[in-house]
Amino acid sequence: MAGQPIRVVIADDEPLIRAGIRMILTSDPEIVVVAEAANGREAVDAARAHAADVVLLDIQMPVLDGLSALPELRRAAPAARVIVLTTFGERDNVLRTLEHGGAGFLLKDTAPAELIRAVQAAAAGDAYLSPAATRHVVERLATGREAARAEEARGRVAGLSEKERDVLALLGEGLSNADAGKRLHMSEATVKTYVSRILAKLDCENRVQAALLARDAGL
Repeated sequence: MAGQPIRVVIADDEPLIRAGIRMILTSDPEIVVVAEAANGREAVDAARAHAADVVLLDIQMPVLDGLSALPELRRAAPAARVIVLTTFGERDNVLRTLEHGGAGFLLKDTAPAELIRAVQAAAAGDAYLSPAATRHVVERLATGREAARAEEARGRVAGLSEKERDVLALLGEGLSNADAGKRLHMSEATVKTYVSRILAKLDCENRVQAALLARDAGL
């Protein structure tokens, strides 16, 4: 991505929301909005046609909703990172999104600076975790989980080293690599290495899935 603008597709069925997101993103010279889509089908086509780096995908859309569009996006534009636009009230939808490989989620009332940071993080290959939103939603997702899920999660993390478990626990809190490094007295690069190793060991596609697993395991 060095030297190249981040190519973004905005998918939302409300024109005013798309216009607002476009205005925010294009205020950053490193981001270019290459297409807009009013439904999931258009989002899939646009991401493929424009070689999108990041797709901002609304859940509630006609023709093909965001949840149905996500696996198609993964196949049609595998290099594109998908960030889902959601609300706190869509708990089950958020869970399904993250489990199917979404790079993260944003609330529709996200501050402009946070929206830009999320797109930049996703384009860099990282899942964006807004600490306040992530902790709130992940805690709600974890509430009432079946005992089998918790047992499975504990079994999966049992093979991690103590330090890897420490890093995973901070992922569950929604901390960035830099913040986790400060907490654990490590460099950001070292934390990033641990995160990559953890994702491989746990067979997680991104740090959002790892965060959910950490919460399931009770870390």
